[in-house]
Amino acid sequence: MTTPLGSIEFGPREDGRRVTLGRTTQETDITVTLALDGSGHTAVDTGIGFYDHLLGSFAHHGLFDLAIHADGDLQIDEHHNVEDVALVLGAAVAEALGDRAGIQRFGDSSVPMDDAIATAVLDVGGRPYAVIDLPFRGERAGGLPLQLVEHALESFTRTAGVTLHLTGHGRDDHHLAEAAFKALGRALRVACELDPRREGVASTKGGLG
Repeated sequence: MTTPLGSIEFGPREDGRRVTLGRTTQETDITVTLALDGSGHTAVDTGIGFYDHLLGSFAHHGLFDLAIHADGDLQIDEHHNVEDVALVLGAAVAEALGDRAGIQRFGDSSVPMDDAIATAVLDVGGRPYAVIDLPFRGERAGGLPLQLVEHALESFTRTAGVTLHLTGHGRDDHHLAEAAFKALGRALRVACELDPRREGVASTKGGLG
């Protein structure tokens, strides 16, 4: 079993929605531990400082406990680390949700950050789709190429089985990206929450996907 990065503690939960997943290729070696019913504790090391910041904000505001460790070919560029972390994180969400019975399924949140605002609306019903409209003005924020933000979000939805509409605007790229990840975390938290009145899955078809 992989030990979560650093001193982060993952307390036991009755519903057991906690997983550890890994992915190793010739380009990256990724480990993600995720607890959906956490307290927002994070320990994230992707090798890209601003990406760490965004993922930490996502988990903190979603109240997910999250540990990520990524080694990759950053000597080439940041693409593989960003993409593979997003793929494993999405897969962790999907596994933690299990059959997705008894959850709210839909969630939305709008988050302002000074000049910027972002809105995330999502469905965790098993149908991967992403509509992302985040008009960044520059090319990078810290060590993260901003063109990879959309790619990371698309990769996440693909393995998580999430339909995501995420839009925003602002003058400061840092603020816009951070607002977007905070909105995603808050919307996902709502969608993943258990509904005590819900029996089975939230679908008139009787199944999801």
